[in-house]
Amino acid sequence: LLSCRLYCEEAKAPQRRSCQTVLAEALDIVVRSFAPILPHLAEEVFQYIPYKKDSEGVFRTGWINASSAWKKPGIEEAIEGACAMRDSFLGSISGKNALEYEVIIVIEPGLLFELMEALQAEETSSVSQLNEIMMASQTTLLSELPKETPSDANIIKGTFLINLEGGDICEQCSYKVLARPIAKAKCPRCRRYTAESPSTPCPRCLQVLAAAAARGST
Repeated sequence: LLSCRLYCEEAKAPQRRSCQTVLAEALDIVVRSFAPILPHLAEEVFQYIPYKKDSEGVFRTGWINASSAWKKPGIEEAIEGACAMRDSFLGSISGKNALEYEVIIVIEPGLLFELMEALQAEETSSVSQLNEIMMASQTTLLSELPKETPSDANIIKGTFLINLEGGDICEQCSYKVLARPIAKAKCPRCRRYTAESPSTPCPRCLQVLAAAAARGST
């Protein structure tokens, strides 16, 4: 997830910048957390942080004060639900390369489906947050199984308990996960199976390369 966002997206793409923001915030909190018991290590790490800091030393920054903007209702449940489905997917292909598969997630209309839609607005995507969490090359989010699904398909069933508003909203939701080998070629740049041929980058990488070339020509 991190490597794809950091190394495959355009330098100033929101996906890449948001990933860097999260890493910076996590590093700041971790360093200030262990500063009281590992002061020299914390100070050394702080001095090498490669972005502008508000203070000259870690002990002048004050205690942790994470912004309330990080707490968004439903996001934690959406991520946990997606991770539960990912575990079902990875368990169904035990020992195999997840990128060689596409995933179909089937959820009946309801709260869990809405949470997954927050991670993937499109029906099928290879670049959505949901697909990144699933670790597959492509993820499809549906409300019912495709009609062409074989009768002997390996369909993994699971449930996830949604707990929102301190327990005021509680719903047990079921889902189905279907993994099948993807028919596309491996992209020579991002290594996902989303290209039309082994010698041609996938659409996302072509767009990133075109943008980089345009910046270089200006």
